[in-house]
This record gives sequence, structure tokens and C-alpha cells, in this order.
Amino acid sequence: MGIIIKPIVTEKLTVQGEKLNRYGFIVDADANKLEIKSAVEQMYEVSVADVNTVNYHGKKKSRYTKAGMLRGRANHFKKAYVTLSGDDKIDFYENI
Repeated sequence: MGIIIKPIVTEKLTVQGEKLNRYGFIVDADANKLEIKSAVEQMYEVSVADVNTVNYHGKKKSRYTKAGMLRGRANHFKKAYVTLSGDDKIDFYENI
């Protein structure tokens, strides 16, 4: 499995992509910043200026059903915010 799992396409990150040249990705939990930087540069053919990472701990969830109370948890995951240098852009919709 690759380092980059999927891009994050939200309203907030779309605005940051236009104004700050920053994009978000869900990445492998064991990947470090240098691996993320090289993977983004190789996949999208851009130059990366900065990489920030955030580890998310899955929240506990519960709900009441006819069978009783079901308990579980959302998945853990890691996000990477990548800032590009210069006039580089990433277009997630070019292959649609």
C-alpha cells in the first residue's frame, strides 16, 4: 500500500488550496514527513515547501438498538497538510 491513501477534498481545504497553496491528504500512519513529501512530489509532479502532520485518535461511538446498546469506535488515521512552493497547483478533478 502506498503512503498517500486519499486526498481530502473539503470546502475549507479548497479555499486554502486557492489562497495558501495548501492541500490535505490522508496518509499511512507510519509515514514520516520526508516520505510524505517525496510521495506527493512523485505523484503530482510538484515541489513541496512544507509538510505538517496530525494524528487523529478514533472517537468512541455508541447507539441504542432493539438488540441493546452497541459500542464501537471510529478508525484512527493520520492527516498531512502539504504546502506547495511557487506557482504549483494540484487539480484533483482533472481525471474525471
